[in-house]
Amino acid sequence: IYEAMVRMAQWWSYRYMLVDGHGNFGSMDGDSAAAQRYTEARMSKIALEMLRDINKNTVDFVDNYDANEREPLVLPARFPNLLVNGATGIAVGMATNIPPHNLGETIDAVKLVMDNPEVTTKDLMEVLPGPDFPTGALVMGKSGIHKAY
Repeated sequence: IYEAMVRMAQWWSYRYMLVDGHGNFGSMDGDSAAAQRYTEARMSKIALEMLRDINKNTVDFVDNYDANEREPLVLPARFPNLLVNGATGIAVGMATNIPPHNLGETIDAVKLVMDNPEVTTKDLMEVLPGPDFPTGALVMGKSGIHKAY
């Protein structure tokens, strides 16, 4: 859990950091984070948006693993976290690598799809032209982005 929290506090790992970390959370040059006893963390403002309406019956709750507590089936996120922060992971027989995107452009794209579920990739790329990496990047040509979308 600590390694995941560290990544969520690193500005170069997440486009929009979900953890406000205090202490040594490593460096972009590869320096490791300090031991967890030397760090403190709290949820960032944008992460709190994923929980804002949790008590307003916006999502279903289910029993936890031992039925002692109830937990949300999903979070009532007020922003598209998967699209703006991306995801990287592997599992048995599958893998994913979703790049991060600009929040404003992503919201415009989500609204466009909601208004017109049959929107073309070309039209979608007018508002969401490509990934937005936290450390910056230079995209050479858009055909690869179009193919990925």
